[in-house]
Amino acid sequence: MTSRKKWLWALGMVALVGFLTREAWAQLPPIQLPDITINGKPMEEKAEVSTFIQVSLMLTTLSLAPYLLVMTTAFIRVTVTLSFLRTALGTQQVPPTQVLMALSLFLTMFIMAPVGQKMNRDAIQPYYKGDIKQAVAFQKFVAPLQEFMLAQTRDKDLGLFLGLSKMKVDSRKSVPFYVLLPSYILSEIKTSFEIGFLLYIPFLVIDMIVASVLMSMGMFMLSPMTISLPFKLLMFVSIDGWHIIINGLVNSFNRIEQ
Repeated sequence: MTSRKKWLWALGMVALVGFLTREAWAQLPPIQLPDITINGKPMEEKAEVSTFIQVSLMLTTLSLAPYLLVMTTAFIRVTVTLSFLRTALGTQQVPPTQVLMALSLFLTMFIMAPVGQKMNRDAIQPYYKGDIKQAVAFQKFVAPLQEFMLAQTRDKDLGLFLGLSKMKVDSRKSVPFYVLLPSYILSEIKTSFEIGFLLYIPFLVIDMIVASVLMSMGMFMLSPMTISLPFKLLMFVSIDGWHIIINGLVNSFNRIEQ
């Protein structure tokens, strides 16, 4: 086949494909595009946040959930207190860290239950029913948490960060959240250390007694911690120490009303 015939054959195939494609498009129904007009009229109501933005905010919140759990709940005081208790007992890694973290988590859920119920009643359920808008729902969602944090925060710590920010407020409730958050964390750490000091006293007395007895007997090579540990455990179990610690720890929070 010559070069001229090849070109004629190729042009014929292209024309045939074009004819068949044109026939196929002609049989398709017409495509209706939506009418779009720009009339400059003001909107009757404010636009709601789109679903995409809501999902993005939700994913961001989930990524920050561990930090929010630590910073805005009772988790700080609970976990630091239990850590001091384990150190005062001198039991090394008993209870294990996973057990202490799990106990701290569930105690935090128990302490924060009234706050969560108030959030659900005042903000989440009305928003799902369509009774309130998003901005109002967010304000009512954050309000119980701020009330709980304010109840645990010392005036001295609030004054510290208000002074650093050079801000004056009329009342505690008008303190902005970015000032309340570090004040709350500092107050919780202070309270945890005070509780830890009180926990150390009885165990320290046992260590001093055992050390004095060993020194009087001339047993310098024997570690006092080895001898005092059984007495610490005996005293802690006999007085039902876990019950006392958990009861005092939960009651140390100024809980808000449901």
